[in-house]
Amino acid sequence: MAESTSRTPKIKGSKLSTRLGRLLNLVPYFLANPGISAAEASAELGVTTDQLMTDLDQLWMCGLPGYGPGDLIDLSFSEASIEVTFSAGIDRPLRLTPTEATALLIALRSLVEMPGTVDPSAALRAIARIENAAGTAAAHPESAGNGGDGIAAEQVSESPTAATVRSALRDGTALHMTYYSASRDQVSERSVDPVRLVLVDGHSYLQAWCRQAEGVRLFRLDRIDAVTVLSEPSAPPQQALDDGTHLELFSGDSSLPQARLRIAADSAWVIDYYPMEVVDIAANGTVEATMNYATLDWMARLVLGFGSGITALAPAELVDEVRSRASRALSVYDAIGR
Repeated sequence: MAESTSRTPKIKGSKLSTRLGRLLNLVPYFLANPGISAAEASAELGVTTDQLMTDLDQLWMCGLPGYGPGDLIDLSFSEASIEVTFSAGIDRPLRLTPTEATALLIALRSLVEMPGTVDPSAALRAIARIENAAGTAAAHPESAGNGGDGIAAEQVSESPTAATVRSALRDGTALHMTYYSASRDQVSERSVDPVRLVLVDGHSYLQAWCRQAEGVRLFRLDRIDAVTVLSEPSAPPQQALDDGTHLELFSGDSSLPQARLRIAADSAWVIDYYPMEVVDIAANGTVEATMNYATLDWMARLVLGFGSGITALAPAELVDEVRSRASRALSVYDAIGR
């Protein structure tokens, strides 16, 4: 029996489907790791110690129909040691259905294509093993016949930047990097304390505490021109470690000038690609949006690049710059025409 039953199972903040899958795999995990401590297990399973103990509180009340003493899963657990004394037949991980295996393979292949998220050779080995287990390896000759261990890892070329960022996150070290900021159209040197890697709209970003900006920033991996590991630990403040926060790609910077733009309906897709905030949407689909910018030159070039798709409304200096450049361009065409 459990050594501590004072906790009340808490489900708040945990999706039932996710929690169920986790609970069903705990028994075979602890059978394979008898006597492991709660701290060690929670680190391997990717949950907090409190969450793990709550899961165990609920797990030992589960079992086979009948739910008598001989039917329920039985555990001996404390934070110092966890051991399964009766498994109720749940002695190996759940088998993947064909649909589940396909979904997992698609997800793994997507991760291989996303720089920095995982070690690509490890992901490919996992893909090969799943394909072999599911009987689909024949459809993928590159992974057949090697059991997953000898998959052509040499065919996977991980960028040095992604590898360096991953190693810094793993080892808990700070980074110094040369970074190109698209919204500012400039290259800067930054020292950062890495927090995590995130995927946003198909791109990999490093979430880190930027020491120069004294705030959390997202750095797109393919815009990091150079990166080196510093000989000091990563030490982001607690506010940078809060889950679900600071994941905005573009946050307003009050120190920068702000453009007000009118965007035609057929060019509204631009809002998804640039750091714009929608102010109003007209009945005909025309959008008014604002956007901070670092240099007048860059902002004027952006507006002119969309032709009639984007019109600058403010500030006056931007409107004048766009009008002046457009007039000069038209005069060149007129000269050529004559």
